[in-house]
Amino acid sequence: MDIGTLRGIGTFVVFVAFIGVVLWAYSSKRKSSFDEAANLPFADEPPKSAKRDEQDSRSNKE
Repeated sequence: MDIGTLRGIGTFVVFVAFIGVVLWAYSSKRKSSFDEAANLPFADEPPKSAKRDEQDSRSNKE
């Protein structure tokens, strides 16, 4: 086996792995998990009304 054959096999393995990741990422079964993960940065924010009430209470104390 020469280096060209090994490189060819390596390229094929990486290509198959890439296709597997693409199919996994665009699978309709994963959509709900990805949508939930996309909204995680916004999960810790309090509602806008709570923020406004907090600002009002701070301004009343001064």
